[in-house]
Amino acid sequence: EGVQGFSPLPNTQKEVKGIQDLFGGKVLMNENFLISNLEQDMKEENFTIIHIASHGKFANEAKDSFVLTYDKKLTMDRLGELIGLFQFRRIPLDLLTLSACETAAGDERSALGLAGVAVKAGARSALATLWFISDQASSNLINQFYIRLKAGSLSKAQALREAQVTLLDHPIYRHPGYWAPFLLINNWL
Repeated sequence: EGVQGFSPLPNTQKEVKGIQDLFGGKVLMNENFLISNLEQDMKEENFTIIHIASHGKFANEAKDSFVLTYDKKLTMDRLGELIGLFQFRRIPLDLLTLSACETAAGDERSALGLAGVAVKAGARSALATLWFISDQASSNLINQFYIRLKAGSLSKAQALREAQVTLLDHPIYRHPGYWAPFLLINNWL
């Protein structure tokens, strides 16, 4: 749903359903995607993958960088704190996907943006974007990425590459603006 002055992301439900069909897990969608619910689940559940499909932005000031939840803006500092909870668990966070605009963009102070904060806080890998993305194209790419990752024979980097090639081969999504903004940070395996 559109909240806090941001437009709705109509392909998010399809994207998240595709991931849940592959891996199971818990979904916090629309009015359930609250910072308090996210915090509670990250404290209590043993996730190895966290996928956030929302609006996001990296700005020069840390207080202006965020991932949008239903009720508030999840700041870079708060995201780092929540991901940091996984450092003390037997099963670490293997992958954080930030399927949102500009989540890997940064500046001279933080070269890897929100994704870099997640990796610094303890996520083994982060998948994020460098610029504004198409909701439909990113949903297709993300689902292709997870299908390949679930198969188990490819590394995260190979799964991302193959998902990008799938979009590159599609006549509508051939332009790099659709498939090139996705960046895998830290552990590529």
